[in-house]
Parts: sequence; structure tokens; C-alpha cells
Amino acid sequence: MASNSRVSILDYFNIVFEGENGKIESNCKACGTRIQAKRSVTSNFVTHLKRKHQAMYDEFVKKKDVKREACASGTVQQLHGGGRSEAARSSHVGGVVAKFDRNDPRQLLITEAIAKMIIRDLQAVQIVENEGFRELLQLLEPRYTPETCLYIQKQLLPGYSYQVQLATKQSLIAAESCSITLDLWKGGVASSLGGYLGVTCHFITADWQIQSALLACIPLVGNHTAQQVLSECDEISHAHGIMGKVFRVVADASPSESRAMFRLPGFCLHGGEQDEEEEESSDEDVMVGEASEAGRAGVVDSSLDLCFGAHRIDCFARSLGLCVREGLRTSPQLSIALTKAACLYNYVTATVAPEKLGQAYGTDDPVIRDALNRERGWNCQLKTVRRLLESAEFLEDVVDRHDLTLTSFEKAVLRELVEVLEPFEEATDMVQGDKHVSISLAVPCVLGLRKHLSETATRQCTGILVGLAQSLDRRLSGILEDPLYVTATALDPQFKLTWSSDTERHRQVLLKEVAKHIQVRSPQEPSQEPTPPPSKRSKLFSFIKQRPASQAKSIEQELATYLLEEPTEEDSLHYWKRKATDFPQLSQVAKKVFTVPATTTPVENIFKNLGKILRPERCRLLPKNLETLIYLKANYRLL
Repeated sequence: MASNSRVSILDYFNIVFEGENGKIESNCKACGTRIQAKRSVTSNFVTHLKRKHQAMYDEFVKKKDVKREACASGTVQQLHGGGRSEAARSSHVGGVVAKFDRNDPRQLLITEAIAKMIIRDLQAVQIVENEGFRELLQLLEPRYTPETCLYIQKQLLPGYSYQVQLATKQSLIAAESCSITLDLWKGGVASSLGGYLGVTCHFITADWQIQSALLACIPLVGNHTAQQVLSECDEISHAHGIMGKVFRVVADASPSESRAMFRLPGFCLHGGEQDEEEEESSDEDVMVGEASEAGRAGVVDSSLDLCFGAHRIDCFARSLGLCVREGLRTSPQLSIALTKAACLYNYVTATVAPEKLGQAYGTDDPVIRDALNRERGWNCQLKTVRRLLESAEFLEDVVDRHDLTLTSFEKAVLRELVEVLEPFEEATDMVQGDKHVSISLAVPCVLGLRKHLSETATRQCTGILVGLAQSLDRRLSGILEDPLYVTATALDPQFKLTWSSDTERHRQVLLKEVAKHIQVRSPQEPSQEPTPPPSKRSKLFSFIKQRPASQAKSIEQELATYLLEEPTEEDSLHYWKRKATDFPQLSQVAKKVFTVPATTTPVENIFKNLGKILRPERCRLLPKNLETLIYLKANYRLL
């Protein structure tokens, strides 16, 4: 019996060769490293584990200690004899089945890890009651006592929410101003859940760090108007102490069409026709308003400006996505070529050996299939089309289906498509993801896209060029004359006014906008800042003339000095942190305009993923749990 319970370092290695005199060669189970030694001298194995895999080494030492204690107490035969009761085994000090105390650090750590897994993966809280999940926990850590679903739902998650709310409120107290983003989710799966409103706040801290936090995720029940949304926002703003601090509200005028993430027409990967139909359906109704509710949605949308006034602006990232979407719909032949390219891709990845694909793509992860499964936006798919075209000759050699081979015409169409959309892809990549990107990027992007479309000549994609140009003018040309966007771009040290074709006019726009937003103290208003006492000079140095106090610069002087400096690639917030003393009035406005995001928000990305995760037939997340999980997932960095 004792020999069967032997603890050996070789348990962590796979023996691949055994020679004379006990010589063996083994591969590490964790990393595959080949180790040579003798069975009687295993120090090489121990050293490798200690240097490369500390956790496994600690586990091995722990097992050795447990075995040593068991042998010393003479209980080895008893543990394997089966004569002890379950209670006796659980209370055995040296055994692995002794349960943790409720307040044991290890018990608390595992419970916290389970709760955070539920939050990050938006899992149903009921998972902790599942038999398979509990068996897994028992296998990984027999000493752990699983917590109940009720405890996590009623105590742990609300406790995390309170921590996040407290941290957010404390951060917002010191914020001079902020911008908020409204994201509405209704339709599809959300119809059965009522729909949700997400309110996200963006602000710059005292040390010029941009922060974003989801203030609330509110369930929507029944019909809702823009006035009701405004009322909810006011209540949330008051609760977080930002009333009067909100600089801009990012809320699309037409939420029913504001979903910017979509796929290339006909380019269906790994999902088949059914998946494509689901995706197209979700494109139409995952955001506020379904097709059948277009009339009601129109009433809601038209009143947004009345509620929020000049403070409301559209999200640049979503408007850019809609431009691309409308442009691609102008060419029916494009869908045919993309459909065939998708069939070729699906066939190749399903039939060709990975090592052969690695030769073509120069990587062990050909055509980034995993990345496509995680994020299936049009810009990600365009990268796949580009790689398919680059390796077209190789694919023609390895594919035995001539009906899937792209014709010269189809290749020409796809190459032109890649060329036309490349700058749009670059701009979309900039304004996607979790990183905050300010609207200072918007004006240069629009000007760059305009220039690209005017200089590009195509034979097969002329309709797309025209469609993109028309959509760009209709949706985004207005920001080129918008004082807010002009100011944001001019205060970005990498752009300043180098993009302007009428520098003097834009300088005047900038001056007017800066003067409107700086806090000017009236002559009757006394300064709240204490006046520093006059410095006492030593008699020894009294012959040195006192330097006169520097006079405050006017806005015109600050702007002139700022524009005289050469543009720099330095991060805009780093720049203004360094220059806040030199340009106090300009930096005051910069701290406002750089809070306005050009990007989509984390909660919007969560809403999009929920459309894929929460199918009606398998949705087990209760609405009262879902809003809490969304709130915590969006603010996970604060936990």
C-alpha cells in the first residue's frame, strides 16, 4: 500500500527514453523541456521545476511534507485501509480533506476568484450550485467549502458594487469636469430582459490621467422617451455629485441604427448561413428600437437634442462605422466575391494541415482564426481578406476544389476593396478597444479619408468610392466646422493647426471657444486662494534687485506662444500636464475637451457581446443579476 502512495518528482515528467544503468530522458509536462538524468539521481528534475515552475515545485514539496508527516504518525495504512469514517478523515490534520475555516485566507481567496470569474465571463450566479462545478472544486481544492448562490448574489456582488460606487464617487469629487456617454440596448434577447441603459463617465484626474467608469446600468421596462432618459441621467449625476460638471453628452441621434460593429457583406466565417442571419438580425435591433418600433424610436431620437441641447454630440466611432456600412452596400458584386472568399477560407482552415498553412502565413496561428472568433468586425475580417490575397498562389496549389478558386476578376475586386478600405480600417482600429481616444482625432481622420477617396482610382469598386464619399460628407463633414472639434484638434500637440487650410479663421474659432469655457473670476469676486506672504530677503543679498512678478498672459498671448511651438508626438495629456503652468487657460479647456471620447465605451462592447452570449433558449441570468454583473464587468479594474 505504501508503495502506491509514493511521491516522485518523475510524476511531473513524461519518460520518453530509458537506457542502460538507469539513464532516462524525460519531457517536462508543463513546458516540454527535455531533461536527462538517472533514476537514482533526480536533482536535474527538481532544479528544473524549482527554476521554471515554482507552483509545481511548491506542490511537490507540499506532497512530500504530507507524506513525511503521515509516515511519522503511522497513519499511512489507516488512510488506505478504508476503516475510518468520513468525519475522521475530514478532521485529520495531515490529510488533504480537512476543510478550511470560513475566514481562512485561502477560503476567501477562492470565493473571490469564483465571484470575479462570474463577473468577467457574465456567468449565471447559479453556476456555483452546479454539480459538475462543485466536483471540479473538490478535485482542485478538497479543503474548500463552496459558497451558496444566495451568498454570492445577496452579499458578495452587492458588496463589490458598493466598493466600486464608493471609489467612483471619491474620484469624481476632485474632477473639474467630465463627459458622459449613453448606451441603450433593447431588442432581440434584450426584449425578454426589458432592455438596459448604460451611463458612462469620462474625466481627467488632478495628475492628468484619463479615467472612465460606468456610473449605472439601469433596466428599462416598457416604452421609454428621451425625457425619461434625461431624468435617469440627472438622478445618476446627482447621486455621483457631477451635476454642473458635465461638459458633453455622447448620445447618438438615431440609436436604432448606431451599432457600428458589422461584418463584410457575404463574408461569413465559421458560422454558416444561420449564424449570418442571426448577426444581421442583431445588427438591426440590438440597439434601441426594433424595425417594428421605428415610429416610436423616431420620436425618442428627435427629442434627444431638445433634452440635452448643445451638450449632445454623436459618437465618432459609431458614425465612422455607419459610413463604411453604407458605402459597402452600394456594390452588389462585392458580396459575391466576398462570399466565395469566405468559402475558400472556411475550406482551407478545415482541411489543410496547420503546418502547411504556417509555411504560407509564417506563423503557427494561420489567418488568426482565434482573433476572428473573438472579434468579428469588418476591419478584422478585412485583414483576413488581405492575407488570403497575399497567399492566393499557395492556396490554389493546396486546395483540391477548383470551384473555390478565386477568378482574376474576383481577385481584382477584393484587392481594390482592400485598397479602398485600408484608411477606414486604420481609423476604425484607432477608435476601438478599451483605450480612451479623444475627439481630437476626428478632424484629421475625416480630412485624411476625404483625401484618400479623392485620390484613389478604381475599375471595379467605383460605386463603393462614391458611396463612401457621400456617406462621409453626410455624416461627418459637419465636424470640420464644429468649434468643439476644431478646439480639441488644435489643443492636441501633435496636430495644432497644421491641418487647417484657413489658419487665421480657425485661430479665431479657437479663441472664441476657449474664452467661452475658461473660468473667469469677476473683479468683485475675491480670490479664494490665500495670498502668499512677501518673501523676506537676507540683508547680505539686499543689493540684488527684486525680480518683478510675472504678469498673467491673455488668451491671445497663450495661444500665440502655444502655436509657435513645433508639433510633438508626445501624448496630449502628458503634454498638458507638463505645460499646465505655462498655459493655464488653454490647459483648463484641454482638461474639458479631452474628456469627450471618440471611441465606443466598455459597456457598449459588453452589450454587443451579450447579444451573442445570451440566446433566449439558454438565458439563465436574471435581470436583477444581469445589471449588477454588467456594472461590475465594466468597472472591473476598480475591484
